[in-house]
Amino acid sequence: MQGNLPPEAQEKIEELQDLQETAQQVAAQKQQAETTLRESETALEALEGLDEDTEMYREVGELLVATEYDEAYEALEEKVDSLEIRTETLGKQEERVQEQFESLQQELQQMLQQGGGMGGPQGPQGPGGA
Repeated sequence: MQGNLPPEAQEKIEELQDLQETAQQVAAQKQQAETTLRESETALEALEGLDEDTEMYREVGELLVATEYDEAYEALEEKVDSLEIRTETLGKQEERVQEQFESLQQELQQMLQQGGGMGGPQGPQGPGGA
């Protein structure tokens, strides 16, 4: 099927495939960051409900090390802030990749329509409905 396409169209299809792979990677990173953010927010809420004199430990590699309430709270708060920024950045990146994908898809459709007689926009030479 792709053997009948002009080289420019084949390049566009390869670019679309690359963008689709990038979109999947960004979406996976965003989902992981969102999950970690939710877990950290839950931990922060739980920490807020504790007495400041409660004995606490934090994980350092394979060890649990005693820590002060203020240190634990501050570290968790910084982690939440950082994760919020990360998820926002990944969301913007996800949008940009989607816009690039849609733009490239339109270019390919126009290229195929102008190529004439290759099945039209709904024909077998379309971008695969990605």
